[in-house]
Parts: sequence; C-alpha cells; structure tokens
Amino acid sequence: MDVMTQVTDDEAVVVALPPLPCQRAQPPIEDPLLAYLGSLSPRSRVTVQERLRAVARMMQVPYEAVEWHELRDHHIEWIRQALTERGVAPSTVNVTLSALKGIARRARNLNLMTSEEYDRIRDVKGAKGEREPAGRSPTAGEIEALVRACLRDRTPAGVRDVAMLGVLYIGGIRRAELASLQLSDYTPEPPTLRVRGKGNKHRSVPLTAAAAAAVDDWLRVRGDFEGALFVPLTQRGEIAGTSMTGRAISKMLAKRVGQAGVEPLSPHDFRRTFIGDLLERGIDISRVKEMAGHASVDTTARYDRRPEAERRKAVEVLHYPYTRRRTL
Repeated sequence: MDVMTQVTDDEAVVVALPPLPCQRAQPPIEDPLLAYLGSLSPRSRVTVQERLRAVARMMQVPYEAVEWHELRDHHIEWIRQALTERGVAPSTVNVTLSALKGIARRARNLNLMTSEEYDRIRDVKGAKGEREPAGRSPTAGEIEALVRACLRDRTPAGVRDVAMLGVLYIGGIRRAELASLQLSDYTPEPPTLRVRGKGNKHRSVPLTAAAAAAVDDWLRVRGDFEGALFVPLTQRGEIAGTSMTGRAISKMLAKRVGQAGVEPLSPHDFRRTFIGDLLERGIDISRVKEMAGHASVDTTARYDRRPEAERRKAVEVLHYPYTRRRTL
C-alpha cells in the first residue's frame, strides 16, 4: 500500500492510499475512460492520458490495471493531496481532477456509479494557489539577434525559420498551433492566420507587415502545394516531410538561440512576450485574452508584467538611511 507523509506543526501524519477497487473479470460494455477520451480533442486526449499515467505511477499500479471509473471521492481526495504534497502545480492538479471527474460523469451516465457517488466526486475541491508562468520573456535585442542569425543562413531553412519566429512572436500562438497551421490558414491580404486552438476553437490572428513579409518570402521557397504551412527540410534544403512536430520546432529554436548567442528560450516564451508587450502598451486585457486564445482573463493576467513594475516603482518612495561602504 502506498502512503504519503503529511508534516504538520505537531507531528507527522501518515495518510494511506484508500484500497483500490479490484479489476473486474468482465469489463463494462462501454468503458467510461474510453468514452471520456473519445470526447476530447487529440491534444487534450494526450494531456489527460499523461496525467492519468502519472497518477497510476504515484499509486504504484499499472495504468492498464486501474479501473478509473470505480475510483470514489476518497480516492480522488487522496490523489489531490498526494499531488499537492509532491509539489505539482495547482493548475496541473486541477487538470488531473477534471479528468477524473469527467470519467466519473461518464460512469454515472452508464449506470456504473450512482448519482450520490458522482455528486461526492464532483464536490471534491480543486487545488488552490497559482504559480508564476515558467520561462522568461525574450527582449527586443534577443529577438533581433535571432532574426539576424536566420538571415545569415542563406539556405531555405533560414527563410523558413525567420518566418516561424515572426509568427510565434507577432501571432503569439502556441507551439502546437504553429505546427498545425496549413497553407490555407494564411490570408496574405490583410495578412491573417486562422489558428486552431485548444478545444478545437478557431481564432483569427493578424500579422504585421514585417511578419507577413517573412511568411511571403518563405512561401516563394516552399511553393503553393496544399498541406502544412511550415514543413521539415533536409540539410540540402529539400522538403523532408508533410508537417513539423512540436519537438522539431523546439529544436529549430534551440539551434537559432545558439547561433544568436542568447540565453535559452522555448517557443512558449515568445507567446509570453506577445501577451506581456501588448498589456504594457495599454491594450485592454479582454482583447489580449481573445488574441491569445485564452478561455479566461485570469489566465491572461498571469502574464501581466505591469503589477511587478508598479510595485517596484511604489517601493522607491521609501527611504532607508544607509550608504554603501567604500571599504569593508
């Protein structure tokens, strides 16, 4: 049996994992897990499966052996507490809880769980608290250095990569959204991208003239065949596949970061800068939320750099009577 030690001011309390349901000899006619996964987008499906596998490892039970629809509120309470004690981000904990509640809802609909059992699971509280978004925001000088690194590359990859970086920053799109862009998603006049975001929601993303010029230059190299907007290339500049993966985009950026001599960056860091720069320039946060494809203004606000700058400015009015010593 797996246990978790919770340390309080008075003593250490050992919280045991509640007994797990045994695997049935005959599985249900319709598996609530498969039914729930089938209702998700491909990207969300991968995320949920990753979270469930992490929970199975934490419970020290093979993923395939867990009867997820037979977990009850006391199991899910334990999972929330165990993830929190292990330092998992509150947002990740809540994604996990949402998946478990989604499976339970399917189980109730299939009469594999009573309404009372489902209500108790639904009432399990989510994790509280927020964390600063990971990563950092590249400066204007770093972005310029990355563009110069691409321009020094006279191969088709240089033309492609400077266009991709422009779309990442000016469009503020996610890595997976960049990878899924099709040629038909780009409208040159006015320069606009049709982006498929989370939950299969579509949004229109405008590009500046400079970013559009980079994309247009790439299209003259790429050609006008149907398919992905950005495609993988061989070292000789020949097309090597139908579309780029998220990992290939990250490798491309790491290569250009090394050539530009800047600190490490991730594709999401450009999105972070996109949101922060717009907010600093006074664009209404509701509009920025729409442009970023966020479901909630609260998510957009996590990228707002202004509160920290305002706190820094406010504290400067205070005086501490100390002068640095010339010698120690």
